Amino acid sequence: MGKKEFLRQIESLKRRIDEHEAMINREKDKYNPDEGLIKYWEKEILAFKNAIEKTQKRLRRGK
Repeated sequence: MGKKEFLRQIESLKRRIDEHEAMINREKDKYNPDEGLIKYWEKEILAFKNAIEKTQKRLRRGK
């Protein structure tokens, strides 16, 4: 994978994090929020952040 692909992947993951944070906020605003769903999205955000870290490490190694 080249530098552009790594950067594209990082940007994509950041967008997914933003989307999930928005979904969490919308769910929390509901009268009866689904806590299980919120926890699921939070786990996904953590996975996205870990993937960003790994991608950044690969990007640095490629230099």
